[in-house]
Amino acid sequence: MHEKLEVIEQRYSELEKLLSDPNVMDNRDKWLSMSREMAAISPLVELFRRLKEIEREIEEAEVMLRDTADKEMLNYLRSEIDSLQAEKEKVEVELNEHLLPKDPYDDKNVFIEIRAGTGGEEAALFAADLLKMYARFAEQKNYKAEIVDSHPTNIGGYKEVILGVEGKGAYSYLKFESGVHRVQRIPTTESGGRIHTSAATVAVLPEVEDVEVDINPQDLRVDTFCATGPGGQSVNTTQSAVRITHLPTGVVVSCQDEKSQLQNKEKALRILRSRLFDKYISEQTAELAETRKTMVGSGDRSERIRTYNYPQNRVTDHRINLTLHKLDMVLDGELDDIVDQLIANERADLLKETGA
Repeated sequence: MHEKLEVIEQRYSELEKLLSDPNVMDNRDKWLSMSREMAAISPLVELFRRLKEIEREIEEAEVMLRDTADKEMLNYLRSEIDSLQAEKEKVEVELNEHLLPKDPYDDKNVFIEIRAGTGGEEAALFAADLLKMYARFAEQKNYKAEIVDSHPTNIGGYKEVILGVEGKGAYSYLKFESGVHRVQRIPTTESGGRIHTSAATVAVLPEVEDVEVDINPQDLRVDTFCATGPGGQSVNTTQSAVRITHLPTGVVVSCQDEKSQLQNKEKALRILRSRLFDKYISEQTAELAETRKTMVGSGDRSERIRTYNYPQNRVTDHRINLTLHKLDMVLDGELDDIVDQLIANERADLLKETGA
């Protein structure tokens, strides 16, 4: 570990010098790139320097321990060494975590696509509950959340709805939500009081830039149509809704929530770009995913990941065997207890894989 950290520290020192070089300062893009690189490795360098300082202090204390016969000083030095060793272990753990491979998309904005699954109208109502849960979670994180596209039902549910979430680290918190979410409750449409089981699927896609996915305009078919559902006369009577088909892959995206056709087209292109990116990445990592089936956050959309049991106010995440008896709070956006454990589980898996 020390050799790798020495290289990183050396690079940090180089960047310090380069960023004060007039030639670099005159090149805005280069200066920004180097500044970002320096900011990214700064926490590692600080921890490594603290580690070296602790090791030096331990070495000095051990030398003094060998050279002294004073009982009181001996006790003090032994206590000091024990304290320094404990701090050293803590810093080494932090360094190992910082050295883990970082998901390059963790800081991205996301699109959360929620679709009603088995269960008819009850599944559509559950999709609306999941939408509210994610919107409130985003609000608690001070993220911006807005519905990008929706296909509502007559009684307040959604056949499909897409929520856009903007904020640094949004993908790192929400990427584990992809999969099948199951609900067990008595539907409002059920007169006999029987508990039904319904489901909704969730797909979390990082929003990517133009440079990450190159879309040839000639590969697109753009159709316009009148939007349906609530929104006023202008929504329902003008050709404002947009449907974009990516001909090479057959991926189709529609957007109708904005009154402007141009705005709907821009949003549809953003979603299309993310879906194509997700498709390419999924294909490239299919073989890797096969060897890492136990890894949380694999993104398998057919995997049942969580059950929401209303009668017992219980939510269970099946990937990490976590059960919480506070379903009402989770549905109100308090997902941190689940997300934190999913992140910790991912780190533990990565530590095993890297042998750190």
